[in-house]
Amino acid sequence: MDAFLVKSLISGSVVSGVTTAVLALLARVGGGHPVQPVNSTSHWYWGEAAGRSRAIDLGHTLLGFATHHGASVFWAGVYQAIRRVRPERSVVVDAVGVSAIAALVDYGLVPKRLTPGWEKVVAPSSIAIAYVAMAVALWATSPRDQPEDDGR
Repeated sequence: MDAFLVKSLISGSVVSGVTTAVLALLARVGGGHPVQPVNSTSHWYWGEAAGRSRAIDLGHTLLGFATHHGASVFWAGVYQAIRRVRPERSVVVDAVGVSAIAALVDYGLVPKRLTPGWEKVVAPSSIAIAYVAMAVALWATSPRDQPEDDGR
């Protein structure tokens, strides 16, 4: 399998897992049910009621997670493409940049029906934290440049 695809799948899976966990925790802290952020992502199919679902089920939870996971792999692919083109640039700069672009696209450019839907169940500050978690996950899955061997 192509290294680019493997890196995108691994990185995207980590992003998906980390952001799902962060959002579940933040939903719980905010008085909601931990599964609501995942369920709310299925609102593109189920409509506004998806975010009110507190049950783990195939319709809301599986569809919401699959949608979120697919988006996470997509953004990880963008990140990996940028890293391939600009390997000399800081991984932190690229991770933060891709996360910021994802937030802008998700909540500023796409139609409301195609947003992640998290705004239905968590506070705006929680959404911001989720995108910070995304940047951290992208950074954490990037190989660091190894110091050159000076021959000693």
